[in-house]
Amino acid sequence: MLQQKIPATVITGFLGAGKTTLIRNLLQNAGGKRIALIINEFGDLGVDGDVLKGCGAEACTEDDIIELTNGCICCTVADDFIPTMTKLLERENRPDHIVIETSGLALPQPLVAAFNWPEIKTQVTVDGVVTVVDSAAVAAGRFADDHDRVDALRVEDENLDHESPLEELFEDQLTAADLIVLNKTDLIDAEGLKAVRDEVASRTERKPSMIEAKNGEVAAAVLLGLGVGTEDDIANRKSHHEMEHENGEEHDHDEFDSFVVELPAIVDPAAFIERLKGAIATHDVLRVKGFADVPGKPLRLLIQAVGSRIDHYFERAWAPGEARGTRLVVIGLHDMDEAAVRAAIAAAV
Repeated sequence: MLQQKIPATVITGFLGAGKTTLIRNLLQNAGGKRIALIINEFGDLGVDGDVLKGCGAEACTEDDIIELTNGCICCTVADDFIPTMTKLLERENRPDHIVIETSGLALPQPLVAAFNWPEIKTQVTVDGVVTVVDSAAVAAGRFADDHDRVDALRVEDENLDHESPLEELFEDQLTAADLIVLNKTDLIDAEGLKAVRDEVASRTERKPSMIEAKNGEVAAAVLLGLGVGTEDDIANRKSHHEMEHENGEEHDHDEFDSFVVELPAIVDPAAFIERLKGAIATHDVLRVKGFADVPGKPLRLLIQAVGSRIDHYFERAWAPGEARGTRLVVIGLHDMDEAAVRAAIAAAV
């Protein structure tokens, strides 16, 4: 008898949108479903996987969490994703649902297209693509141009007739979506939220469903069971990358760099966070995430920064035999001055 296809949900979204928090909430409220989780980290420190392994959800044990840390999943589909999926499907105890968290820098389209590979398509279907949006960042204009101003200047300078790579990536993730989650809505008012809705809607010709959330709190029944079969429609959701290749243009996907900063224990977390904000602002760092060792505290301090907005809280106890330390992943544009950023963060301790 043929086995029923396993549904897979792809969760994408820009840096710091709240994907990991949303997934953690999902795992803790999975309603008895056994979920396998594939995480695509950017950088060498598996922060997201470590956070999710510590959530204590019965729906997803440590053995069910698989991390891919060799770069953006959209660039390593054949080398990493397909073999990982094959091994997962060979398990005797197959999952009820697969959740894939892409890197904040990944294009969803190549990943979804990979579900059409013969050895995958017969066993798994893409239940839906969920794109998580940082509403507060969009409200602050991080992905919104002043269109009137650009149009006025364009008359004078034809060189302005292009989009930045960050905007292209944002649009590609929206274009791929079956469901858009406007996260962090508690950080903006009603007028700001309406502006975010309008801005997000203007970034894609497709009109996927759009819902609001705070702290990544979305019911499992909303995220899972969309039943779209997105792999069959992915040709209609082309990324800028694909369209440029169709036009014979070259595409540089190496727009971002990341590195790990190891620091001593953080004696005064509040002071460190304030100085870290300054370092981030001075060097235009996109994202910082990691853990800190605070002397005298049995718990690790989780640090998640998106621009100058930093969340930090004591997350879980240091495990027996686990080496205490402070390790942060820094993500920025490829021309970021790594030496200067390292020095600035080290000076914040």
